[in-house]
Amino acid sequence: MLIWPSTHFGRSRLVHSFSFNVLKAAAAVNSIPRGTQLHSHFIKLGLANELSVQNKLLKIYVKCRNLESARNLFDEMPRRNVVSWNTVICGLVNCGYGGEFKLEGFKGDDFTFSSLLSSCKYKGSGELGKQLHGLLIKQSFDLDILVASSLVNVYAKNDNLYDARKVFDEMPSRNSVSWTTMIVGHGQQEDGKEAVKLFRRMFGEDYYPDELTFASVLSSCGLTSGACELKQVHSCLIKLGFEAFSSINNGLINAYSKCGIISAALQCFRLIAEPDLVTWTSTICGLALCGLEKNAIELFDKMLSYAIRPDKIAFLGVLSACSHGGFVSMGLHYFNLMTNQYQIVPDSEHLTCLIDLLGRAGSLDEAFDLLKSMPAGPDAFRAFIRACRTHGNLRLAKWAMEFASEPNEQVNYSLVSNMYASEGRWSDVARMRKLMKDSCDRKAPGFSWVEIAGYNHLFVSGDRSHPESLDLYAMLGLLLNTMKMDNKSTAL
Repeated sequence: MLIWPSTHFGRSRLVHSFSFNVLKAAAAVNSIPRGTQLHSHFIKLGLANELSVQNKLLKIYVKCRNLESARNLFDEMPRRNVVSWNTVICGLVNCGYGGEFKLEGFKGDDFTFSSLLSSCKYKGSGELGKQLHGLLIKQSFDLDILVASSLVNVYAKNDNLYDARKVFDEMPSRNSVSWTTMIVGHGQQEDGKEAVKLFRRMFGEDYYPDELTFASVLSSCGLTSGACELKQVHSCLIKLGFEAFSSINNGLINAYSKCGIISAALQCFRLIAEPDLVTWTSTICGLALCGLEKNAIELFDKMLSYAIRPDKIAFLGVLSACSHGGFVSMGLHYFNLMTNQYQIVPDSEHLTCLIDLLGRAGSLDEAFDLLKSMPAGPDAFRAFIRACRTHGNLRLAKWAMEFASEPNEQVNYSLVSNMYASEGRWSDVARMRKLMKDSCDRKAPGFSWVEIAGYNHLFVSGDRSHPESLDLYAMLGLLLNTMKMDNKSTAL
């Protein structure tokens, strides 16, 4: 029950002493009934049109996620200030309705725009971000460093790197936040080369990275297999004292593993006094990736001996190691351990690993039964068809093509076509090629690369675009002739 003070207060003092204290308490309680009760009391007392009271009521409704009442109150307000706009827009955006809100007549300041833009960091709020960008330009806030940094973050979080980079390049001055946001954005879009370039520029302009910047750059080095850049980044983070951060160490292990420098990854692992689950998992997956399957399995068992509970990713790493190493019984053991003892429901990636494991070992019937018994994704069918090709079982491969979740994938047609070719069934090869052409999108060619003096040289099959392609093919021909001569001499 509300107790109204009997003594006389001036209207302004009454509003400030009563509304701010009572409404602040109501907002902390986070209760819709109390908010509506207060609203009705203020209407009876004639205070409902006070702007400060309305803003507090807006905050209560937004905090309680009662957007309908908040929107109705906002629409009925005879006048609004930046607090009114800020409260209702942030509430709508946080509940996923920001794109439906129109901003006609809105006027804010740098703090307000920064707050509003920070509410647009969730995916799907890019449209509101563009509206705010237009208002920023009209009200001359687009050159403010805090506002512009927030705008870069909005575009980057909504996968719009083009506009994010445009805003970033047009900033008259930048801070560490804007640099980090741009680097992280490129890293998340797997544009590792550009992320590393920005990292170098950041240092050149005397800005210093933070933990998030280093983690993103390390991930980018792993994506591009940039061993030279990775070593430079590692040296830099040691000088700045970031080697103690667990996220940085995990990033180093992951990046070194993807670059094929497993010795450096293991050294990083040994330097960690108390490795967590992510550290163990990163090292296990790195060992499996670099062909050290037995070491990966031993490390997984060692992790279990330390009473660390594995998750889906850890089991995926050890199953992958078993698959590539051909350890069928061990793979089945870990799969049963995951499902029975740890009660982890396998997903399509675990199933793909297990089918690949059985297929490599020639246990096609067991893989076939597993494929039928569980919901499998396209990768699982692809692994099964590849195993059928390896062991020459065309019957099961054709069955997999019929029941694949995505039968029109080009790789599936290519695998079956190659099986027909190995048996000399050229009419079936031509039929599969025609089906592949009619049913599949054009496939982007796979490529290989080699790093020389810090630069990655990319190659595709039959590629002659490299400036030194004539010399490369000449050397390749020389090597092939030498190998043929050595083969003949060995045969004699």
